[in-house]
Amino acid sequence: MDTPVWVNGELIDPAQAVVSVFDHGLMVGDGVFETVKCVNGASFALTRHLDRLRLSARRMELPEPDTDAIAEGVRACLAGAPAWPLGRIRITYTSGPGPLGSDRGDQGTTTVVIVGEQKPFPAAGDVAVVPWPRNERGALAGVKSTSYGDNAKALFYAKARGGGEAIFGNTAGNLCEGTGSNVFVVRDGRLVTPTLDSGCLAGVTRALVLEWCGGTEEDVPLAALHEAEEAFLTSTTRDVQPIRAVDGIVLPAAPGPITAKAMQVFAERSGADLDP
Repeated sequence: MDTPVWVNGELIDPAQAVVSVFDHGLMVGDGVFETVKCVNGASFALTRHLDRLRLSARRMELPEPDTDAIAEGVRACLAGAPAWPLGRIRITYTSGPGPLGSDRGDQGTTTVVIVGEQKPFPAAGDVAVVPWPRNERGALAGVKSTSYGDNAKALFYAKARGGGEAIFGNTAGNLCEGTGSNVFVVRDGRLVTPTLDSGCLAGVTRALVLEWCGGTEEDVPLAALHEAEEAFLTSTTRDVQPIRAVDGIVLPAAPGPITAKAMQVFAERSGADLDP
């Protein structure tokens, strides 16, 4: 049987699940979302992800999502899905159906939960820096919005150049983030990641790495990524993934000793607590 999806409080066969063509999540990208990892049928860090969903909705001035109901929806979807070794939960929350423009409608919000299998990422990845900066002062800076057109274009650009992830700088010329990841670099033996003021998303895995492995948040010149002693990406479905090369420039080690330690600590701590 197909894995069920959860739409506005109902568990539905995916063939029967529908969302209005007038939904502003589709029409204008007026919504927010979360991707949550599941391991052997159990979600990881769901509380943190729902907290961030609530924060993103608040920053978009959307109505407060019912995160208790969404958590129930996640559990219901997982109960009807295979216990994959690695899976992905997608939670989408939009302003709901609206007019043919940017004005919001008054028919209520839309909430969807979908669960699927996640293929593991390569042991190390190559990245490409894209020529379009993130606007760290933009209205959506730091919001996990469904307005993902720039990310889709950036990832297409990176993959056309042999990369598995695209990396953005910001308008100040500093390192920001990937399309679906945060970036850590090792400089002079120090583990560093861009501050949230850079415009990057407050990644759940980023926060856990800082808590569990240490590191410093500071502005990082974009050019420093090419010169890093080590670098890695963090994301919900990657955990900690070493960067092998940046724009074809191979880094000294992937993983280097600091990255390898972060990978080890993250694996141990995340395995011991599914909702840290």
